[in-house]
This record gives sequence, C-alpha cells and structure tokens, in this order.
Amino acid sequence: MTTLMLLLAHLIADFWLQSDQMVKHKIKYLKKHIFHHLLTTGIALIIIWGYQYAFQHIMSYLILPLVFIMITHLLIDLVKIKFIDSLPKSPTDNMKKLGYFLADQALHVMMILTACMLFFHMTTAEMAASLLNLNNGTNRLSLSNTALFIILIYILATSVSGHIVKFIIGSLPSEFANFEGELTLKNQIAAGKEQIRPEMDKHFTEEYHYFTYSAPLRSRGKLIGYLERLLVILLTAVGAYPSIAFIIAAKSIARFKQLDDRNWAEYFLLGTLSSIFLGLVLGLIVQGVLT
Repeated sequence: MTTLMLLLAHLIADFWLQSDQMVKHKIKYLKKHIFHHLLTTGIALIIIWGYQYAFQHIMSYLILPLVFIMITHLLIDLVKIKFIDSLPKSPTDNMKKLGYFLADQALHVMMILTACMLFFHMTTAEMAASLLNLNNGTNRLSLSNTALFIILIYILATSVSGHIVKFIIGSLPSEFANFEGELTLKNQIAAGKEQIRPEMDKHFTEEYHYFTYSAPLRSRGKLIGYLERLLVILLTAVGAYPSIAFIIAAKSIARFKQLDDRNWAEYFLLGTLSSIFLGLVLGLIVQGVLT
C-alpha cells in the first residue's frame, strides 16, 4: 500500500494537477507545482502514517519522508529544466523530449522507492510481496491495493500515455490536424464564350482543386485516444486480442477521406500504433497482476 499510495500521489500531482501552461513555463509555475506535490504526497503519507503506524513516530513516518521526497523532486526538476534549456534546437527535439520525460519520471519513481526503503524499512522483495500480498499465501492484490492499482493504470493509460504519444508524433501541423479532404470541381466553359472563340475545343473543362478543413478538435482526439487505450487494456487483460483489430478498423473508417493525404496518413498511423502499443503493454501488466 505504501509504494502504490506514493506513486499515485506523484502521478496525480504531475499529470492531473499540472496544466499545459505549467509544463510550458516550468520555472514560472515551479512553486505551484511543488505545492501540488506537497499536498498530494502529504495526504498520502498521512494516510500511510495513520493506517499502518497508528499516528505514532511522526518524524520517522511523516516529516522525514515528506522532506526527502520534496527536496529530491525539486532537485530533479531544476536539473531537467536547466539541462533542456541549455540544449540547442534540432529536428529530433521531440524524441529527445520523450527521452528526458521518461528519464525524469524514472528518477522520481526511484526516489519514491528509495524513500520506502530508507524511512519505511522496506526491501525490494518486501515491496513486491506487499504489492502482491504474498505474505498471506496468495498471489492476488488485496482490495485496497487493487483499487490503488486500477487508478494508477488509469492515469498511465490516459494522461501519461497521452504525453508519450504526443512526443512520438511531434507537433502536428495545423493543416494536417484540420485536413478533411480534397474537393475537385469541374466547370464546363459557358456557351457564350464558345461562340466568341469558336476555335476553342467545346469539350474543354476547367478543373479546380480545393482542400477542405475543419475547426481544430484536439480535445476530441485526446478523448478518443484515452478510450482507445482503455479498451485495448481491457481486451488484453481478458485475452481478447483479435478484438483490438476492430478498434484500428473503426478509426481507419472514420478517417477514410483524410487518409488520401500521405503526410496526414503517416501521422495517423504513427499515433495509432503508438497508442495501441502502450495499451498492450499496460494490458499485459494488468493481466499479470490481477489474473
């Protein structure tokens, strides 16, 4: 319970309570970001302190782990910000940002696990045993751990995976994001003009090509991605792998006209495959832990 609670507090503060504006201007909103982590981590530690230690030894089980997690989190964020700002711009920025994002999250998780070992005297084996409730002779999660694990997977499948997919596909140009299709109009030359210039071929037609666009609907696309990964996780957990193909088919049918544009089709394919892959990975984790 301790490890899951602290991981959940971190994800809530980093992904649910942190807006895109805060991510873009990290230094400007750093104090607010740290306050969010202080709030969520503090609540998690108070629950752990009361539930497992009956509100005894406040320094050992509340104050010290809270200070350790907050200081390490602040240092990791500052180093990341300074490091990214010092790098020159390049065409591979998005993949580099993905690497920094994954490394940043890995370091935060490592610090949380370190706090569990330092202040709650848990070893790696004990954390695994606690997670799977092996001490009771069963290979299943307890009810409280199951609830925490499901919420954890939900955040990973939605907000966290959404950030990863966004880094993979890069910044989608507006003309691709809003592209709806190509419209061709053929206009037969008027009879009057033909009389004035009789030498002109009467069968000549003027052809116009137009690209039709719609208003940006990024929020709807984000929601589709969330539902897509959640469905993939559910289907993978129950072993219904062939049904995943219907999700890809449904998306392809809905975007059939837009797939005529090669550039847009490549973005669509890259985003869909990335999303499906993340859903499969999380689904296999759910399958291994809950079944």
